[in-house]
Amino acid sequence: MNHLKYYLAAIIAFTLWGTFSLVLKPLHSYASLDILFYRVFSCAIIMTVVTVLFRRLKLKDNLKYFKNLSQNSKKKIVGLNILSSILLTGNWFSFIYVMNHISVRATSVAYLVCPIITTILAFFILREKLTKLQWISVFLSGIGCLLLSYSNLLDMVYSTLIGSTYACYLIIQSVNSKFDKFLVLNFHMILSALILLPFFPSYSGPVPTDFKFYFYIEIIAVMYTIVPLLLNLYALSGIASSKVGMILNINPIIAFILAGAVYNEALGGLQMVSYSIIFLAVIIFNAKEIFRLKSAEAV
Repeated sequence: MNHLKYYLAAIIAFTLWGTFSLVLKPLHSYASLDILFYRVFSCAIIMTVVTVLFRRLKLKDNLKYFKNLSQNSKKKIVGLNILSSILLTGNWFSFIYVMNHISVRATSVAYLVCPIITTILAFFILREKLTKLQWISVFLSGIGCLLLSYSNLLDMVYSTLIGSTYACYLIIQSVNSKFDKFLVLNFHMILSALILLPFFPSYSGPVPTDFKFYFYIEIIAVMYTIVPLLLNLYALSGIASSKVGMILNINPIIAFILAGAVYNEALGGLQMVSYSIIFLAVIIFNAKEIFRLKSAEAV
């Protein structure tokens, strides 16, 4: 029961991301880079204002902790957080481009591939232990992804690119456990904004004048970026990266349903079977925790 709040944080975060197409598709007429520019700049400004106004004491404490670290630890943390910002920026751009110009289905497959990559990386890099049942779950997920790629190999290439960038981001966050989650994310947003800033004058389109653009951008910035990423970081502080990675499958399953029910994208029988296998894999991977929670409720 102690871990329930971390599971709920992950579930809420990935459920939100699963409905991302509902606010992203209305902006399909805008260039992917423009959506990315304004999304990141909005996030960086909002979080920095909140930090300056309400989290100065936390910032002071975290800076004090950072100063007391060894020189090697400082270099490692700074380097990994710069890499995190680059991965996050690449993940956002590829996701926006694929969703608005390839297909919603391809983005949903990306976050089916991501848990497999995350689990394998967590096993080899973080030395997270997996039970035989959890390895069976990973194997089932792999079969589901292979079945999906059978009908469209190009979609799988795009999906792997999106999934691998976020999987690497998740793994890296294990080094930030001693720092305030909001400040860590604020740091990533500022770095991401600085990465994009030099490209803005040359690659951005005309300044949008439609209120709808800014309305959806702010919803994306707060409800589909800041809130779920904070919940994600919180979940990682209490449960293993591999478990968070497998819960991530909630995201593409919801996206898959929306792709067929809302956007009328063709969904064949093979895809239905593939998603069913992956959903079963999620249940198997988290079976121990699911049945433990049920037992606790019964008591």
